[in-house]
Amino acid sequence: MIPADRLEQINQRFQFLEASMAAGADGADIAALAKEYSDLKPVVDQIIAYRQILTGIDDAEAMLDDPDMAELAREELPQLRDALPDAEAALQLALLPKDAADAKPAMLEIRPGTGGDEAALFAGDLLRMYLRYAEARGWKYDIIEEQLTELGGVKEVVVHIKGENVFARMKYESGVHRVQRVPSTESQGRVHTSAATVAVLPEAEDVDIQIDANDLRIDTMRASGSGGQHVNTTDSAVRITHLPTGLMVTSSEKSQHRNREIAMQVLRARLYDMERSRIDDARSADRASQVGSGDRSERIRTYNFPQGRMTDHRINLTLYKLDAVMTGDLDEIVDALTADDQARKLAEMGT
Repeated sequence: MIPADRLEQINQRFQFLEASMAAGADGADIAALAKEYSDLKPVVDQIIAYRQILTGIDDAEAMLDDPDMAELAREELPQLRDALPDAEAALQLALLPKDAADAKPAMLEIRPGTGGDEAALFAGDLLRMYLRYAEARGWKYDIIEEQLTELGGVKEVVVHIKGENVFARMKYESGVHRVQRVPSTESQGRVHTSAATVAVLPEAEDVDIQIDANDLRIDTMRASGSGGQHVNTTDSAVRITHLPTGLMVTSSEKSQHRNREIAMQVLRARLYDMERSRIDDARSADRASQVGSGDRSERIRTYNFPQGRMTDHRINLTLYKLDAVMTGDLDEIVDALTADDQARKLAEMGT
């Protein structure tokens, strides 16, 4: 049973926000009120539905003592009691703490791991998989940094993805992705194992992370690399080093001004991710074992091409539809990871 006083506190806060917005407020205040109001609205809707069922049960039980209404009450009570567990479960999900970054756009970073050229080719396959997933969900994306190998593999790529709940859907992809297949360069038909590393970072705004200009070293240089789509022969590439952390970001667009914007955008996302990780580590000593931990050293998934199999090791999910997965059919995987994450949080809330 969910504590009634907690539900009442939420309801009173919602009514306060509603009244404050109706009374009018200035710029920054109204934006903050509207954001909190929209966050609480689905929770309050679930509270109303839950309370209606409880009230219905109380009313029906009281009607059992009325000869004229007892038969109707006996018909309604089983239905109401059957509906109560689902309403309570839906309300508990609505009450789960929200990740403030879930609604944010995301920075997707992919790099090859062990496996040489094959790892770089697999990194390219992952990139195409995610871009197709983004297209299927109606998201917009912009490849802001891309370095390719001579064989068409990916040395490094950074993609900015914008849309509804991008980080909420993509955050479970952070980690080491392993592939088992026969490389195109393999003459003996032997299956090789290689890997690529994926990082999904919530986009950070100026209000999320403050960067002191004195902590930055900005260098301009000539873009270089094999096959990169943005390679040029002018000194327009920008490298920004964040001195306190040693983080280094480069951007090689044709415009030096645009490169500074891109590099700062990526740097803010990485620093924001570091701060989120620090807070998460402090909250949970076993964070690395949790779904969506974002630990990029953790092997999270294996793509076995000879068997047409994809296995997510965090939740022991195996799907024999690898072709569909590689063309961006990821919703079944993401939904399962989301449900598992919610179940863990519900268990923690219960204890």
